[in-house]
Amino acid sequence: MAEARQRESWSRTASVMALLANTQRDPKKTRPFRPSDFDPFAAAKLAEPAPKVGVGVLKTVFIDPLRTAAAPQEATS
Repeated sequence: MAEARQRESWSRTASVMALLANTQRDPKKTRPFRPSDFDPFAAAKLAEPAPKVGVGVLKTVFIDPLRTAAAPQEATS
């Protein structure tokens, strides 16, 4: 509940900050500011998505190490 309150407060504050920044910017030189430019919680949503990889990579990471660990050890007697 506390995080939701912080998100809501930052959303409102970011809107006011974007409005204020847009009144002071030069329209010929910069793009209009958006509230998400000032909202620290919105930055978390804009993170890069995980890269898509093939099944072969997953096999290499999860299955192959298990096979090498489970391989019978040669007895040295």
